[in-house]
Amino acid sequence: MNKMNNKILLVIPTLNEFGNIQKIYKKIQSLNKKINILFIDDNSIDGSKEIIINLKKKNKKVNYIFREKKLGIGSAHKVGIKLAKKKNYRYVCTMDCDGTHDPKHIKKMLDKIKNSDLVISNRFLKKNSLKGWDLKRIIITKLRYYLIWILLGTKLDGSGGFRLYDLKKVKLKDILESKDDNYNFFWQSAFLLEHKKYKISEIPIDLPNRVIGSSKMKFKDIISGLFNLMKFFIKYKIL
Repeated sequence: MNKMNNKILLVIPTLNEFGNIQKIYKKIQSLNKKINILFIDDNSIDGSKEIIINLKKKNKKVNYIFREKKLGIGSAHKVGIKLAKKKNYRYVCTMDCDGTHDPKHIKKMLDKIKNSDLVISNRFLKKNSLKGWDLKRIIITKLRYYLIWILLGTKLDGSGGFRLYDLKKVKLKDILESKDDNYNFFWQSAFLLEHKKYKISEIPIDLPNRVIGSSKMKFKDIISGLFNLMKFFIKYKIL
């Protein structure tokens, strides 16, 4: 078995993020030089792929996977994490490309991971962290958080995708136990890893409203989340 290196693979799913890719890339460049970037694009039609190709030409630490159709953000995370394991990265960090996840927090995550198996960002550890959000979105987000807490007994901000995994400590099969390929993957995987007694730390973050582009989450995703939450509640708390 090849020796695991201490480099970090930063996995960034994209779908029509033309106005955000360059900005997030510049912020990443100011951080640890051991970070390699993997963009996983779900068939953007706004020029995002062309920007990523140009970044790859300028920087060999940038790579990409272009998928032929929208396969889901959870699926993109799984693909990136599996590739990190295959390439013997010790650490894999996942984050959004919409400007709401600030790469500066990766340094805090790296400090936390020394005594943890997984680090998850939590927007509910700070007051007034949901900057620029409209009231409807705040209510829906907090309702989901408290429902997960009440029904599953976890206070983790499981719906967030900004995470750092130590692949030397966390088994790949445990990360991938969630079969959902969309947004449910986040809270399901967080709950399942906590359920398996992995040591999970959190860092507080602000989560500002996106400035460029629009959210990819639809109403059907919210309904799917509630349905799947009830299934998990029955399976893990009742049966």
